[in-house]
Amino acid sequence: MKSFVVWFLVLVGVASGHSGEQPLSNIAIHRATLALDESLTIKAYPFILAPKGGDTEWVTVDLDNPNPSHDDWVGVFSPAKFNGSTCYLENDHKEQPPYICTAPIKYNFANFSNSDYVKTGKTSLKFQLINQRADFSFVLFTGGLSNPKLVGVSNYISFTNPKAPLYPRLALGKLWNEMTLTWTSGYNLLEAVPFIEWGRNGDPQHRSPAGTLTFDRNTMCGSPARTVGWRDPGFIHTSFMKDLWPSTLYTYKMGHMLSNGSYVWSKMYSFRSSPYPGQDSLQRVIIFGDMGKAERDGSNEYSNYQPGSLNTTDQLINDLKNIDIVFHIGDITYANGYISQWDQFTAQVEPIASTVPYMIASGNHERDWPGTGSFYDVMDSGGECGVLAQTMFYVPADNRANFWYSTNYGMFHFCIADSEHDWREGSEQYKFIEHCLASVDRQKQPWLIFAAHRVLGYSSDKWYGLEGSFEEPMGRESLQKLWQKYKVDIAFYGHVHNYERTCPIYQNQCVNSERSHYSGIVNGTIHVVVGGGGSHLSEFTPINTTWSLYRDYDWGFVKLTAFNHSSLLFEYKKSRDGKVYDSFTISRDYKDVLACVHDGCEPTTFAS
Repeated sequence: MKSFVVWFLVLVGVASGHSGEQPLSNIAIHRATLALDESLTIKAYPFILAPKGGDTEWVTVDLDNPNPSHDDWVGVFSPAKFNGSTCYLENDHKEQPPYICTAPIKYNFANFSNSDYVKTGKTSLKFQLINQRADFSFVLFTGGLSNPKLVGVSNYISFTNPKAPLYPRLALGKLWNEMTLTWTSGYNLLEAVPFIEWGRNGDPQHRSPAGTLTFDRNTMCGSPARTVGWRDPGFIHTSFMKDLWPSTLYTYKMGHMLSNGSYVWSKMYSFRSSPYPGQDSLQRVIIFGDMGKAERDGSNEYSNYQPGSLNTTDQLINDLKNIDIVFHIGDITYANGYISQWDQFTAQVEPIASTVPYMIASGNHERDWPGTGSFYDVMDSGGECGVLAQTMFYVPADNRANFWYSTNYGMFHFCIADSEHDWREGSEQYKFIEHCLASVDRQKQPWLIFAAHRVLGYSSDKWYGLEGSFEEPMGRESLQKLWQKYKVDIAFYGHVHNYERTCPIYQNQCVNSERSHYSGIVNGTIHVVVGGGGSHLSEFTPINTTWSLYRDYDWGFVKLTAFNHSSLLFEYKKSRDGKVYDSFTISRDYKDVLACVHDGCEPTTFAS
């Protein structure tokens, strides 16, 4: 038992130890004191952001400080007005509220763009802001991040319409001919009625209503989400586009009808609907995990936290015309309880998620918090306990608090597990997984894909290697007989921040000697770790794992291309250049899927 406890503690450190710290958590904002310096000036402009529409704007902050220091930094606050009266005291309600009790949404050091700042006291910083439903102010602190003293505050600036509908996220619905659309706005239901206007490209458009969700601070399970990381999430709207024609181009825009009868509109977007299940056509799927968000303006020490995130995002945007659907299998934003970061992530992926379905899975940094029912009793979500992920993104789950679901895309059938809830034999999720795998018609959907955040299969990660089992504790012991029985083609995982591909494997043994072209009966499941979406990279074990065919200590993602029912191409691409560094093909007929394999044979009889 002691060995298992040590193993468990080591492995839960795989996620937190390799991810770095959420940059905003380094700011001791609750210790901030007021020391205004009337002799300095701090000015932000333009005053009105995106006057012609849009959801982002570059802002210049000019600073003239007669008493500069090397540890001066500028925090971006939104809403612009902040003080101790808005503090939530988690423990002792009699304690003295701090002067500031909410973290900035981003920050940068004053000397970032001018190395002579300490000599001259003058600098100009550039921040890229997105519309987050409130105004902004820029605050100069001295004393570093650990002992901040507020010495100056800028003027307030604001977007033309802070409440505008923004950041659309498409997702597959529960039916093949249904697409869901989720977006964020500042309008509650008393102010405006949300809806979408959509239709086939060039046809008359029609309108569908949207449901509206939000949550408050008390919905969070702990700090920082409940304290310094809290920020009002606005209103999250979801609408359903139903009875879609297969593989057809549609246009859409989000709208809000105000109480005075006027309308507020988003810009126009488009997507292509799903192919009919089993439809024989070109179908292209992207899969990765652990991407997180990053800042294009250099703020939040982005290169030290999620260094590959922007490269992955940009490669997908650049190749979007050759992508049909995206699966981001856990560790979505790494907000870790700093709620403002979810807006920034949805803005970062908006060019992708507004165009193709953006399907997510739950990871430890979305769900895990002690005493809340997560399988791992750790604090990786920063108190979010799944609320942000299940509200900000739609998944076709029966219960979105339990993040497991099945979905179809043409010739693909996907079974998405939730590794933050119990998956072992006898559990509710185990029953779901078996049903999902058993229910697919392999004649129509020959390509069967399993995915989960944590590595429930095989990985040569350094920390897994210390124990010698090369998996999440109790991972494949319960599931490998299901993968084999139902002939899962590929199982994908994140959590470990690198890339690795195994041979077709069953019970720790390679069952096929081929490496790059599988023809006919494959005999086992290929396991792929694709957790290099953007977060800090994970080291490999020095142990030679004989089932490991390809390893890469770099950021990247996988692209699956189904040409037809008999031919599948697998490509691993690096995020730095978009080039293919590992690949294989599967070529087979329907009879090969039906063929008997070890522990995967249908019962037979000698009766005639």
